[in-house]
Amino acid sequence: SPILITTNFSLTYFIISGEVETSKVPAWLLVMNVEGQSVLTAWAAGKFVPELIAGFIKKSGLKESTSRKEIIIPGYVAQLQGELEDELGDGWKVIVGPREAGEVPKFLKEYSA
Repeated sequence: SPILITTNFSLTYFIISGEVETSKVPAWLLVMNVEGQSVLTAWAAGKFVPELIAGFIKKSGLKESTSRKEIIIPGYVAQLQGELEDELGDGWKVIVGPREAGEVPKFLKEYSA
């Protein structure tokens, strides 16, 4: 199953989780606590950055739940891709997802095909 990550901004969470459900593609959605900030606000505030994201993923227990080593990040923070792969190490691949939530179902269907 694909693994997506987002922040705990309530509007973002409800929209993204709804779009993942609409896709009918079984997926993991990791929700990182950034004090309720949106993806871009948290990134600008230094709360959604590669070092912290990697730490969150490592502590999440995901490694014990799935053998997949790919994480899908929001398209608006595509610039984190390389550094996040370095921080995660151990063969992890970071995929840049769509910028807009409405594109998530199509993206997941194509990604899973």
